[in-house]
Amino acid sequence: MFDVADARGGQHARAFLGLPGEHGWRGTLVCDDLSGYKACFELGVTEAGCLAHARRKFHELWVNHGSPIGEQALNFFGELYAVAVEREVAELVPEDRRRIRQEKSRKVADALQQWLAGQRQRVPDGSATARAID
Repeated sequence: MFDVADARGGQHARAFLGLPGEHGWRGTLVCDDLSGYKACFELGVTEAGCLAHARRKFHELWVNHGSPIGEQALNFFGELYAVAVEREVAELVPEDRRRIRQEKSRKVADALQQWLAGQRQRVPDGSATARAID
């Protein structure tokens, strides 16, 4: 579901989701890192970052700086995207397709997360690489 507002203020997202309030929406919100969403997460909504936005930060590192960290991260994202379009699951019923994709993507996502945690310890705070990882 999408909503379009005439400005980027967080009050628009909160109003759309009925927050705050006892009948406000609860669930997982996939969004970019716009600061306006932060109050939603403080009100009980679970944050799920957008994979395309995360990938873009590493793409910029690779294109603009030739960063090997950016390149390796792009390889991980490529593996995740490949799982989503594998032909071997195309003919399966949706439940089986979802289960297989979850199993395969979980392995890649876990490896990516572990690798990023290790890389983050090696780069200075405030650097472009740190911002991409964070």
